[in-house]
Amino acid sequence: MKLITTTAIALVAALTAMPAGAQTKTAPAAAPAQAEAKAPTPSKGAMKALSELQAAVQKNDVANIPAKVAAAQAVATTKEDKYLIGRMQLQAAIAAKDNAAMAAAVDVIAASNYLDAAQTSKFYSGLGGSLYNEKQYAQAAASYQKAITIDPNNDDAATMLGDAYLAAGQKAQAVSAYQRLIQNSVAAGQKPDENLIKRALSAAYEAKSPAAIDLARQWVAAYPSAASWSDAVAIYTNLSQPDIEGRLDLYRLMQATGALNTAGEIAQYSRAAAEQNNFNEAQAVFDAGVASKLIDPTKPEFSDLVQGLKAKGKASAADLAAAAKVATTGIALVHIGDRYAAMGDNAKAVELYRAALAKPGTDAAVANLHLGIALARSGDKTGAIAALNAVTGPRAEIAKFWLTYVNQKA
Repeated sequence: MKLITTTAIALVAALTAMPAGAQTKTAPAAAPAQAEAKAPTPSKGAMKALSELQAAVQKNDVANIPAKVAAAQAVATTKEDKYLIGRMQLQAAIAAKDNAAMAAAVDVIAASNYLDAAQTSKFYSGLGGSLYNEKQYAQAAASYQKAITIDPNNDDAATMLGDAYLAAGQKAQAVSAYQRLIQNSVAAGQKPDENLIKRALSAAYEAKSPAAIDLARQWVAAYPSAASWSDAVAIYTNLSQPDIEGRLDLYRLMQATGALNTAGEIAQYSRAAAEQNNFNEAQAVFDAGVASKLIDPTKPEFSDLVQGLKAKGKASAADLAAAAKVATTGIALVHIGDRYAAMGDNAKAVELYRAALAKPGTDAAVANLHLGIALARSGDKTGAIAALNAVTGPRAEIAKFWLTYVNQKA
């Protein structure tokens, strides 16, 4: 008697369907079904028991299926026998909507060693999908982990492992799962999927994990846009709470990447510059916002800026040259360089930042960061990279964002 295997494709399709709403590809039903094309032939000694088990499963004879399974197992001698028992157990478990029995059946299929690693892995992926849909997230994660262990190339399982962890509230584990998949893509010379990076970034940000900062940089490195840069800088700012100097350097980065595109951001940038007494930069930023029609200077929310900037004198090139001659500290030279940079004279700014670095007691991290920014603005990519790589301490993270931007320039 030949065992009927035409239900195999339907079984695989039902089991390997991924969770509803999951943003991953559905595992194809055809791959595991290819094992059926080999027409697994049971041993002669197991034929009768397997036929009786099949009949009980097809009739959904729930009361007798366990006994028929036991009888078939008692005479099973080949991997084909064991595989067919597992498949029929799986069919019965799916009909009964019994997740525990489905898991046991997949274990039997895997233990038979009839399928190759990729096909076996897909069965565990499918089991994970069923468990995920039943909101049994911890069990789903365990099943996806088995799928990955069996076949490390099962990217669907790797993605869904992160989703299962996330659904279970295990955000740190979800981030780690997503990051492994991102790293695998990079190692293979491929650009990670943007949705995957964003899922990892969202989970890390919600968990207030430092990994969110690295992921934000990975996002803008792979998918630079005004929107991604704006969000990445906001994520860093919210998690790190930089000081006023750091916020200014981030606003400058947003300006360079085209991400400074709201009235609120422009006003914040202008106020931050004014707070540092760099009224040249504060005025230039505000004027640019007015020129782009993002700022309406007649609105009351900007009255403090309009009046404050009107009352403050702006330094001229002559003023800055005179101040540089009498400056005695490195930080004074850095601040004068910042004002030259605000006037568009990056060459003079570079000169003063380098002079500041030669003075003892200078905050080298600030001086190198501003030097890198000025060199980037002047088109000296090599010099900018060298200066930014020299930034250490808390400002190194901001320097890495600037490096990401510089490396994207021709």
